[in-house]
Amino acid sequence: MDGDVRINPYLSGNFAPVRSEDDFDLEVVGEIPAGLKGTLYRTGPNPQFDPRGDYHWFSGDGMIHAFHVEDGKVTYRNRYVRTPKWELEKSQGRSLFGSFGNPMTTDPIAMGKDSGVANTNIVHHAGRLLALEEGHMPFEVAERTLESRGYVADYRGKVTAHPKVDPKTGEMFWFGYGVGEMPLSAGMSYGVTDAAGKVVRRDDFQAPFAAMVHDFMVTENHVLFPILPLTASLERAMSGKPAFAWEPEKGGRMGVMRRDGDVASIRWFNVEACYVFHPMNAFEQDGKIIADVMRYDAAPLFPNADGSPGQKTAARLVRWTLDLDGGSDAIKEEPLDDLDGEFPRFDERQSGLGYRHGWYAADPGGAKTIKQTAIAHLDLKTGKRQVYELNGGDMTSEPVFTPRSADAAEGDGWVTAVVWRAAENRSDFLVFEAQDIAKGPIAIAKLPRRVPFGFHGNWVAG
Repeated sequence: MDGDVRINPYLSGNFAPVRSEDDFDLEVVGEIPAGLKGTLYRTGPNPQFDPRGDYHWFSGDGMIHAFHVEDGKVTYRNRYVRTPKWELEKSQGRSLFGSFGNPMTTDPIAMGKDSGVANTNIVHHAGRLLALEEGHMPFEVAERTLESRGYVADYRGKVTAHPKVDPKTGEMFWFGYGVGEMPLSAGMSYGVTDAAGKVVRRDDFQAPFAAMVHDFMVTENHVLFPILPLTASLERAMSGKPAFAWEPEKGGRMGVMRRDGDVASIRWFNVEACYVFHPMNAFEQDGKIIADVMRYDAAPLFPNADGSPGQKTAARLVRWTLDLDGGSDAIKEEPLDDLDGEFPRFDERQSGLGYRHGWYAADPGGAKTIKQTAIAHLDLKTGKRQVYELNGGDMTSEPVFTPRSADAAEGDGWVTAVVWRAAENRSDFLVFEAQDIAKGPIAIAKLPRRVPFGFHGNWVAG
């Protein structure tokens, strides 16, 4: 097991876990804007014990990192999400589950037990702070203390990590994949939680094939389900090959359904084989649906179906157009930017609506890795791009936008990000003027240790 820790890239450098739970008052350089009050919550994989067998970055125990900003000061707190998996392994003092709950590498003690890790996203809705991942119900944690409160059973099964909130109605839309009695199946769910936090809809349907459906899109009147050929197969997994693998010969599909429609009415559009972890936003215009997505030529981080290594590839922002009134089911694609990037974000008061401003973590060096060394702002109206490049091997998290006030113009506010300082092996919390990214941070709060690379974060206003 020690050999795995030395050679697995996702257990070394700033991917390596930080196992202490800490509370720090951070030194601030520059000036935190007076109007910036609230908390940036981030989450990511952080295995509490050395993993069993082959470890995949997506499968580590969730740890939440909270940066609370108030009166120009910044405090930091991190806590594990104490899922049933975390509690069981804690009681045994060792790792028990294989990656993604793989039965081939799971200890008999843990067979059939809940393997949720709550490590991918953390969202606030209807007064609840929810830690999310691909294959389990939302897990509630307390806002300030980060105390674990348990699964929210109302969701009645699997929910993925990328819900969308309608800025007008306050409804939260979500989905699940691999739904049904058999794991790694083509079964999916679509659900709605109302503004008060009550689950008011959950419907199941079958996708064209079983795939990892990491994210989806919601517009004012429609829901879009991308089924792309990062396929899932229980049979493949049980034969010792990868549970999730790249199979481009399957091509890509996009399901479109009216929000008030039945799942039986989903219309399937076609797109060439590619992969998208994250869209930026989607909206409706003149009888068409416009979806802006970070598109890979092939799924990164995953092998081919025969177990051979997948190709090295990077994502770029493209615009997909689906003509609802036309006679073709083909998706039109055009580039929006020529800079490699990931983790696209926007002013979410425009979620599902037309919008102008977007931000993302970028890789100006073209290294085709998930290690992003810059933050970019793109004005979709003018096409102008601003980039703030980090130096010395420093790398950034997903940039998160927060508006200057509830009624501020779109894109008027700040962007926050967590940056790993490679030379010092620690992290900083950075604040930028959202539309002047190239100027660099206006304030930096310095941590005495590092925050491991993670996935998503969201700002919750104070």
